[in-house]
Amino acid sequence: MDRTSVIGVLFGLIAVGTGMFLKGVSPLAILNPAALLIIFLGTVASICIAFPMHTLKKVPVLLKIIFTEEQSADLRSLIRQFEDWAKTTRREGLLWLETEIDNVDSAFLSSGLQLAVDGQSPDYIREVLMEKIDAMEERHQKGVSIFTQAGTYAPTLGVLGAVIGLIAALSDLNDIEALGKAISAAFVATLLGIFSGYVLWHPFANKLQEKSDNEIRVKQIMIEGVLSITNGDSPRVIKDKLSSYLSTKEMAKLEEGDHEEQETA
Repeated sequence: MDRTSVIGVLFGLIAVGTGMFLKGVSPLAILNPAALLIIFLGTVASICIAFPMHTLKKVPVLLKIIFTEEQSADLRSLIRQFEDWAKTTRREGLLWLETEIDNVDSAFLSSGLQLAVDGQSPDYIREVLMEKIDAMEERHQKGVSIFTQAGTYAPTLGVLGAVIGLIAALSDLNDIEALGKAISAAFVATLLGIFSGYVLWHPFANKLQEKSDNEIRVKQIMIEGVLSITNGDSPRVIKDKLSSYLSTKEMAKLEEGDHEEQETA
């Protein structure tokens, strides 16, 4: 479970519910059937119009990604693995990598190593692997755009719901007390639209984008590692080149791990 996603949604609900209570409004006021129908069914309708069915079928998978903690790649281990491969291939030759391909968990990395073993040029290897990243990023962007568009439509539908509520409220001005309640209920749709748009759908899109960016970064490290081995770079050069993709904290941990290994040796 991705705790940040769950905590974020809970905090959003608590913030709105508590805020309503402190303002003297019952949190149960948001359980307005008409407003819920206009906002959530209206958002679904808008998304169905905006995207083809084969794209919408991915929504359950996308929600699973949002609320599931991804197993982050151990970049330090990945860089060390490339260093070890570089040491061996400089001694045994690139064909030695063929024995390692079946032991690699990543299909992307495995395909890159296979291209290197097949004797393809670095430019060709980079082109093929970058095309795979571009295709993956395009798929990811379709998922991101679903929630981005939902976040755009929902607040506007909230205004639509408020207008509908006001039309109903102003149709009878004889009962002032009932009029006040009707106007209050009309703005529930606006509340739900803004809440769902800016606390749910837009943040969901950002979470998907963040996870996509992390996956792309790992694959870019793999590309540079494969190309460095193909070019015959030394383990030290490979380490320096791949470390440029790490944050300052990650680089410090990598250096710390290397010092510990040296002391143990």
